[in-house]
Amino acid sequence: MSAPLSAHHLQEFLNAEFPGFKSRIVSASPNHCELIRLVSTSDLRPGGTVSGPTMMELADTALYVAVLATIGLVPLAVTTNLTINFLRKPAANRDLRAACDLHKVGKTQAMGSVAIYSLGDDDMVAHVVGTYAIPLQR
Repeated sequence: MSAPLSAHHLQEFLNAEFPGFKSRIVSASPNHCELIRLVSTSDLRPGGTVSGPTMMELADTALYVAVLATIGLVPLAVTTNLTINFLRKPAANRDLRAACDLHKVGKTQAMGSVAIYSLGDDDMVAHVVGTYAIPLQR
């Protein structure tokens, strides 16, 4: 595993590798990160709320950032499982905040959870549990 990366370096990597990247990394450290996901009208669904796929994208991104912040730049780490529980309707007129904690990081797998909130609200709108496969470094 290579050296852990800062929020700044991770942001630069994601902006370069994923054109149109819509999240801002607020903090990143081993086993933890926080992101803000900018919400636009294209992220909304009927009923005046943020779409499920938008929240799943944010959670998956938060897990990826936390994994890279922990193990270093291993771009081919991939999602192997993602389970989301939608808890309440997020505000359509606010960005989303994600707080991710990794609970276990091994040689080939990392597992963590993500809490998603409407920015400025303390009530969680979704809870996500995910697993990432980490490729063996040769």
